[in-house]
Amino acid sequence: MTPFSLENKTILITGASSGIGAETALTVANAGAKVILSGRDEIKLKATLASLPEGDHQLIPAELADSEAIKTLVEQVEQLDGVVHSAGIVRPFPIKFIGQKQIDELFGINYEGPVLLTSQLFKAKKIKHGASFVFMSSISSQFPHKGGALYAGSKAALNAFSKTIALEYATRNIRSNVISAAMVKTPIFDEAEKAISKEAMDKHGEHYPLGFGEPEDIANAMLFLLSDGSKWITGTELVMDGGLTAG
Repeated sequence: MTPFSLENKTILITGASSGIGAETALTVANAGAKVILSGRDEIKLKATLASLPEGDHQLIPAELADSEAIKTLVEQVEQLDGVVHSAGIVRPFPIKFIGQKQIDELFGINYEGPVLLTSQLFKAKKIKHGASFVFMSSISSQFPHKGGALYAGSKAALNAFSKTIALEYATRNIRSNVISAAMVKTPIFDEAEKAISKEAMDKHGEHYPLGFGEPEDIANAMLFLLSDGSKWITGTELVMDGGLTAG
């Protein structure tokens, strides 16, 4: 067994219905993990489940903006060796159009959901000694963009939360890290391209020395951070941006 194997490990992945979450599920399952898939769209979750190699995988639909759904999810999962928080949304709101509704929408899914789920998992003693948390964040947390005040803020808050987990649970060898990514070719990328035009997106891509990311790029990093190969890494933010912010 290599340090990057996930044999005999159980991993919960939120946002597993598509994009990075679905790709991560496939990657960690191929590394030997039992995967528990969660997300809002049960039909898409079933498609993700069907793509996984044979194993004792599990599907638990849940809306992380719903406290009762989080409670049910926590009750149903077994003890976990790892948690990937991949669920999230992107909504551009110029500052003058920000109201309580917009704050609740963005922070409810991008920050409050992961925080409450994590808190309840610990309270229910569902996190094993030596477990690893990985949060999907964005370079927007350090490099905000116009219209991105709420999105960038929610991700920055998530980064701080991850570091706090790392500090509070180090005595149990529980680790927590963040992946801060730039543009990755997921359904969200497709939506953005439609909104601003392919030409504009291609122009933006010229600033990426290595081009836009692919879901498997993120999934491979998730695998590393979930594995014992990264057992001395905690409280960090791994920037994955194809060189966009290098200089």
